[in-house]
Amino acid sequence: MTALDALRSALDSLRASPLRSALTMLGIVIGVAAVIAMVAVGAGARDQVMRQIASLGTNLVMVGQGSVVRSGVKLGAGTAATLTEDDATAILNDIPAVTVTAPSVRWGLQIVAGNQNWGTVMFGITPDYMEARDWSIVQGRGISDQDVTQAEKVVVLGQTVVRSLFGGGDPVGEQVRVFATPLTVVGVLGEKGQNTQGQDQDDVIFLPLSTAKRNIPGMAKSNPRFIHSVVVKTHDGADQDEAQAQIRELLRQRHRLIDGQDDDFWMRNLSEVAATRDASSRALSFLLAAVAAVSLLVGGIGIMNIMLVSVTERTREIGLRLAIGARRRDILMQFLIESTTLSLIGAAVGVVTGIGTAMVVAGLAGWPTLIRLDSVVLAVVVSGLVGVFFGLYPARRASRLNPIEALRHE
Repeated sequence: MTALDALRSALDSLRASPLRSALTMLGIVIGVAAVIAMVAVGAGARDQVMRQIASLGTNLVMVGQGSVVRSGVKLGAGTAATLTEDDATAILNDIPAVTVTAPSVRWGLQIVAGNQNWGTVMFGITPDYMEARDWSIVQGRGISDQDVTQAEKVVVLGQTVVRSLFGGGDPVGEQVRVFATPLTVVGVLGEKGQNTQGQDQDDVIFLPLSTAKRNIPGMAKSNPRFIHSVVVKTHDGADQDEAQAQIRELLRQRHRLIDGQDDDFWMRNLSEVAATRDASSRALSFLLAAVAAVSLLVGGIGIMNIMLVSVTERTREIGLRLAIGARRRDILMQFLIESTTLSLIGAAVGVVTGIGTAMVVAGLAGWPTLIRLDSVVLAVVVSGLVGVFFGLYPARRASRLNPIEALRHE
């Protein structure tokens, strides 16, 4: 018997009992679908995290104001006005791994253009902020060193602000107001999308750092060098954790903090954010992998069971084949091909189901998904191996039947 003859026999056997074959394949279908969906959701989540991290900028360490303690009460992050532009300069000069430091101030405010207004977030920045955060300019220009030096009354708008105030038209050269201060729009930022916390990075405006300090009510006037945060960019290949430790030690020395005293600033390494999100996606992947493994095991046991039943039902047929000259390896190959075919058909249905499930999840739950070819190939290969493994015992049992006893079987 050739392999093609064995395959035809296997398909005939499956067609003879379609309902039984479908129920037998169900475990394989669920297992393969779970594998496809698992990898799609996991890969999509990781891809989204990487894109969000990239939108924030690369090789960054964020440094911000810490907490003030008054009467034993910690007032929360951002209440300690201890960071200054001099701290940013010291980090750039004293930490070898650092290539750019970008001090900034931040404030929530209302911006007005004609009869339109919009609540947004203002950043007072230096030109280095654009480089550190990898911001692009799609219209006009960005904030320049001259703007900061002369405290020019200019502003660069994010895409969300442009759409809200100007309906998506070209705002360059137009006048807007922040509080009572008129500002000239000199540029429009490229689109960034959401960050890792789901915040709209395009709902921002950029002013020169000096302009923001002089013209925005609420800024600390007692210390003209005051800033809210520093974005620190390290060179490619630098050890982020080591750079963060060096920055922390430098700031503690500059702020005259003694051993045992809490930091009056906070620091965040973006690789930590990526690691946290990646750990969450891995946990989900492990859960779905367990479901897939159990389903494939159940499917394999179902295949073994149905093949044992098939051997029993076809005992006389097997005896007749052996009696007229079929070799035992022909019988073995026939039943192995039958079990593998059953498993692979289930895998094909599972692939379609898994891709469909991933698309439904993406549409309804809003989870990112990314179908990967290697996961599809792996699922099909594993399903084939399941068919071979669980079909081997029934096939060997069939091939070892005694022809005479098999022909006498009732």
